[in-house]
Amino acid sequence: MPYGPTPETPTPSASTAPSRVPASRSPRTAAHPSPRFPARAARALRHASPALLAYAAVRVIGALVFALWARREHRGVWHLLAESWDCDWYLKIAGNGYAHTLGTQFDANNLAFFPLYPLLVRAGEAVAPEPRGAVGLAISVGCSFLAAWGIFAVGDRLYGRRAGIVLATLWGSLPVALVQWMGYTESLFTALTAWALYAVLTGRWVWAGTLAALAGLTRPTGVALAAAVSLTALLTLRRRTAGHFPLRALLGALLAPLGWLAYVAWVGLRLGRWDGYFAVQKLWHNEWDGGVGTLRTMYDLLSVTRPQLFLTMVTATLLAAAALFVLSVGDRQPLPLLVFSGLLLAIVLGSKGVYFPRARFLMPGFPLLLPVAVALARARTHVAVTVLVSAAVTSAAFGGHMLLAWLGPP
Repeated sequence: MPYGPTPETPTPSASTAPSRVPASRSPRTAAHPSPRFPARAARALRHASPALLAYAAVRVIGALVFALWARREHRGVWHLLAESWDCDWYLKIAGNGYAHTLGTQFDANNLAFFPLYPLLVRAGEAVAPEPRGAVGLAISVGCSFLAAWGIFAVGDRLYGRRAGIVLATLWGSLPVALVQWMGYTESLFTALTAWALYAVLTGRWVWAGTLAALAGLTRPTGVALAAAVSLTALLTLRRRTAGHFPLRALLGALLAPLGWLAYVAWVGLRLGRWDGYFAVQKLWHNEWDGGVGTLRTMYDLLSVTRPQLFLTMVTATLLAAAALFVLSVGDRQPLPLLVFSGLLLAIVLGSKGVYFPRARFLMPGFPLLLPVAVALARARTHVAVTVLVSAAVTSAAFGGHMLLAWLGPP
């Protein structure tokens, strides 16, 4: 059963319902045909255009601030956006493939990186004779707009168009939003997540399962989206009506975890051990400890007189995300959104791995922004505009700091 408001269809009475189609009219012309996919897509794009324009404006501001800052410091804008840190890992996977052995060196095995993004880079490189970094960056930027569109669609369906516009703008104004226009997987993963959740909300189970499976091939946290889709679909099976079995919901539930499971199984086969993927993650210091390591790091940071600004921002983001999840539960968001956000938080906060990328890891958790988006949508226009402009400026400043002042990866 779809979530959110759906238009009611009146049941024709015996006096108004026609008993047959007149002979002079064909069945196709007797009723209004449903618009074809291109027309529906164009209409949906027009409906989402304010959100996409607002998102573009926010990200252009961030990119310009970063470019001017980098030029002032004589740093290469292209290298930082398309070829640095994890960008380089994905580009090398696209060019040379994955490792064949586990090894013993820490932070060195590329099997920790999921395959969909480098596969898209490789495919794009085969189609367009452009440098590999340009292809990767183009994929990320394009997917960021698909993500903003999907985020708007979720917000629009649940709380109205204005809330959807604000939600997409807030997502583009996150402190680490510059990563959305880098050669990273966050934009691709968020796009798949947003449209998978929208498919669940509208009862398109096969689409939801397929998109969740692709998300499971993109990032480790794809398991959170797979759980959200599968659980909601399985609960739908319990509400089946007499004589009707929701086969599509069952298919969606089965499809959703296949991407994540397939990659984990493939890594195990490649390394010759069933826990191969988890062994790789251990070499990257990524193990789940229930949040003990995260709390210890937070305590250490708060004990320092002058903690590094970037790590302070990461800590503030994690604490804000936890608070927003409590508000989301209180607002009684639809189950798939709560399951995804909750599991994403549990994975990110519960890991004892590296601390500094945690804010980036939470970027796909856009449902956490819904309480703020709804409040701003209901506020006076000048209040909403002031908050969103302030968020955009802050995001631009943190984006520049993240890549130019912070000495580590985002």
